[in-house]
Amino acid sequence: MTRPMRLFVCLATLSGTALAQTPAYQRPNPPSPPVAYVYVSGPTGIDAFAAASNGNLTPVPGSPFKGDVASMAVNGKYLFGTGPKDIDIYSFSIASDGALHQVAVTNAQKYNSDECGGPGPLFLDHSGATLYDLDFDGNICANNTYQSFAIDKPNGELNYLGSDGADRWFSVPLSFIGNNKYAYGAACIGDLYWQIYGFQRHSNGMLIQANVSAPTPTPKAGDFYCPFLTAADPTNHVAMSLQAVDGETFNPDGPAQLATYTAEDSGNLQTQSTRENMPETAVKTVTDIAVSPSGKLLAVGGTAGLQIFHFNGSAPVTPYTELLTKDEVDQFFWDNDNHLYAISRSAGKLFVFTITPTSFSQAPGSPKTITKPEDIVVLPK
Repeated sequence: MTRPMRLFVCLATLSGTALAQTPAYQRPNPPSPPVAYVYVSGPTGIDAFAAASNGNLTPVPGSPFKGDVASMAVNGKYLFGTGPKDIDIYSFSIASDGALHQVAVTNAQKYNSDECGGPGPLFLDHSGATLYDLDFDGNICANNTYQSFAIDKPNGELNYLGSDGADRWFSVPLSFIGNNKYAYGAACIGDLYWQIYGFQRHSNGMLIQANVSAPTPTPKAGDFYCPFLTAADPTNHVAMSLQAVDGETFNPDGPAQLATYTAEDSGNLQTQSTRENMPETAVKTVTDIAVSPSGKLLAVGGTAGLQIFHFNGSAPVTPYTELLTKDEVDQFFWDNDNHLYAISRSAGKLFVFTITPTSFSQAPGSPKTITKPEDIVVLPK
């Protein structure tokens, strides 16, 4: 072999060795999977975002997705939505990357008499097998009721199970306790009429109104408490906002307070909350409440902003943060990674906060500007 040939072989050998020994740190790392998909409805459709572990949001390819919906609910495989002035409930399949594709439409009004009513806020049981809607004027064209639909897993179609209970006080979605058997709601109309009510979920998913008792704490003399909204923890406790109202003027008497109830096996609610141990909120008029998946935190939104409290099961709720924002906050959802996603309709913003029992901060890129956000749902991964 000539010298030039020996040199070529040597260089080729060194080159191959260098390639084989390329350090691993020079290779690109695959992107981390999202911890949640976040969906916000509005006039331009449904905006979809993938949430990173630090809460940063990235638009899902193809977003916004076509869909004139106001209220939404997700069960892992499907997103369900109903329009602001519609009689239908729409089913969207959720792709592995969070993209949406409409697969079914259900006329919810046709199950009511006299062509009255229509679906409003949507919610699911813990298993995600049954979809429920608050049906406005669904009974005798006057009272509200709750419709129950079994979800067909292969195609996302809805099979009507029936409706039960009828009352003008039914005005909010229900919240299921951990056993998935009882769900509760609380409504106050015009700071004058109020009701705390419960429903029992039967084996086929149908909601039947239950005859449950739920006493309110004793207010100061001359006042009464108006309850509004419920939020259950992973076991058998329920948070509720209570607004003291002057019995003569029917005007609010002080800030809204937070009560805690415990559900018994019968479905009845008991409370250790009193006027003295219920913390006051700084959010003014309460718009939404939600317990974190851990059951340790309670988010409260209102016309003056967003505030977080420590949730302590049957023991009284205790204060944690001041207002995290002073923009009106209308609705929010937790994921399973300590993130809280909140929308402000008046400010046109989507907030993301990282919150644990010992720390809280706003996520990178928060808040995002959203055109006229209407509703928000979160699909934890």
